[in-house]
Amino acid sequence: MKIESIDKVRQMTRAELDTAIEWARKEGWNPGLKDADVFWQADPLGYLALEREGADGESEMIGSGSTVSYDGKFGFMGFFIIRPDLRSHGLGRELWFKRRDTLLSRLESDAAIGMDGVFDMQPFYAKGGFKFSHRNLRMQGLGRELNFERSRVRKISQADFESIEKIDKRCFGFDRKLFLSNWLSMPDSKSFCYKNESDYLGFGTIRQCHTGWKIGPLFARSKDVADELFRALNTVAKGMPIFLDAPEINESALALANEYKMTESFGCARMYYGKPPDLPYDEIYGVTTFELG
Repeated sequence: MKIESIDKVRQMTRAELDTAIEWARKEGWNPGLKDADVFWQADPLGYLALEREGADGESEMIGSGSTVSYDGKFGFMGFFIIRPDLRSHGLGRELWFKRRDTLLSRLESDAAIGMDGVFDMQPFYAKGGFKFSHRNLRMQGLGRELNFERSRVRKISQADFESIEKIDKRCFGFDRKLFLSNWLSMPDSKSFCYKNESDYLGFGTIRQCHTGWKIGPLFARSKDVADELFRALNTVAKGMPIFLDAPEINESALALANEYKMTESFGCARMYYGKPPDLPYDEIYGVTTFELG
């Protein structure tokens, strides 16, 4: 296919983010039904489009990518997609490096960038300065009604938010209060926390996706806490496919998935540009999203 005119990298519009999410669905990445609003509100400047202008003067988005900044202290890249009919023209390279450099310009000088990239693209990302950390494996199972410790596991309310935010900051590595507030109140989702007599020990969210329901995040101080939260989240999706994106380096997370007969269906390589954050991976049973970290 002849490309008449190339190509401008610019900020994405809100409507174009919907297009990018639809592209992600077609790629088999299974985004959440209500992800777009939460993603956009996290950083409206954090989405770039590759635009092509044809001979008739009309332009259209032909590539997408997120370049989200968390208050300049950490960045995350995702949604890297070139429209299938225009691949193998070198457009992806142009967009990808522009995204990286644009995000670096919005971050503090010592801030790192994270990404979850499909396994086959690791060599390309490595050429751009990203180093492999570990694999995040998408585990798939079937939701069913399970008993859980209702005296300690309950739906998250506004009164819980300050304590939940502290857990999130420890496990994500950076403050993302705005994102977390919107994520926990997202339509077509449920969020639960685990609290004993004196402290909050974990929380998790499950949201409806184009296929089934996806758990993320699932942060817990121990496997027993993660198990109770998983049981509560599982019950929300009774009879439907469920997914958990578990860090492979957390053996307890994979053990939990295996106990519930979940099998690997997809995965991404977590990679970092710059110094990786020091995270408590033994408390990370499910990452929040492959798109925003």
